[in-house]
Amino acid sequence: MRKKTRQINIGSVAIGGGAPISVQSMTNTNTADVTATVAQIQRLEAAGCEIVRVAVPDMEAAAAIGGIRKAISMPLIADIHFDWRLAIAALESGVDGLRLNPGNIGSKDRIKTVVAEAASRRVPIRIGVNAGSLEKDILEKYGHPTKEALVESAMRHIAILEDLGFFDIKVSLKASSVPLTVESYRLLSEQVDYPLHIGITEAGTVWAGSIKSAAGLGALLYGGIGDTMRVSLTGDPVEEVRCGWEILKALELRERGVRIISCPTCGRIKLDLPAIALEVEKRLGGITEPVSVAIMGCVVNGPGEAVEADIGIAGGDGVGLIYINGKANRKVREDEIVDALVDEVATLVEARRKGRARSG
Repeated sequence: MRKKTRQINIGSVAIGGGAPISVQSMTNTNTADVTATVAQIQRLEAAGCEIVRVAVPDMEAAAAIGGIRKAISMPLIADIHFDWRLAIAALESGVDGLRLNPGNIGSKDRIKTVVAEAASRRVPIRIGVNAGSLEKDILEKYGHPTKEALVESAMRHIAILEDLGFFDIKVSLKASSVPLTVESYRLLSEQVDYPLHIGITEAGTVWAGSIKSAAGLGALLYGGIGDTMRVSLTGDPVEEVRCGWEILKALELRERGVRIISCPTCGRIKLDLPAIALEVEKRLGGITEPVSVAIMGCVVNGPGEAVEADIGIAGGDGVGLIYINGKANRKVREDEIVDALVDEVATLVEARRKGRARSG
């Protein structure tokens, strides 16, 4: 059962309190380059990103936030480290959220100034604790990053905000180690009811990092922990969004786009099923309507999976039997399968759209 956390709002997106788990990413453009940053954010949005974060390393980047904010529709978070003036500039530029650790941005008076400005604009703050940047005294106490060390760091920063009467808080505890990350979030979740942003930081390349993130985030989400999530990958951030959605879809927590059900293949297969599955996945990549498509290669599991899917095929010797909404429809040649599946999905999506229009 998912833990019920208190709810905050990042722009138009509700976080926690039973709201859908949001998929988040971060740009890797030069934030000061408004054109490039906006273009990347638009690509992220098309992939399903719901909240985006940008690095704000200097005043030039902070000044660019206003132009970026005006050109995009999703909530924008500014990632701030060490300099309180960058946080003020980002807030004045209209950012929807801050990611910072209040204890690291200056004196108590400066922290108070940032928090007051965020409160007056109803802008939440995410406390982001990373295993690689723990406070020196905490590292000395524990010797190395442990779950207790990460949670102590988070609680320290939470206390700073709470003492200033600020409770519009989201928290993350990230490490590159899956076990450490999972154990840290579980420990923190027992102590606070703030919404949690989950992720495995520095997870790696698209291939290895996706697997690592699926293992860690899957464990947390299945245990009811997590209100927003980012899959941190070395590469195009669009891949982070795609992977995030696949994790949520696999756990049946959210639906978006086509869900491919395809058999692993064996010696019974008499079709080039891997090529068919890859081509169907590629050609249906722009579909946002939740649709299940079964691509099965033989009579063992093929008919059963095809019947359960919205659209499916059960393969034979050079042919495929098309199923639509659980019923066998027609046979097509192997070279016709991809086009037939794509056409049937398009027909289904259009029928659903018209049905919603009539009912609305």
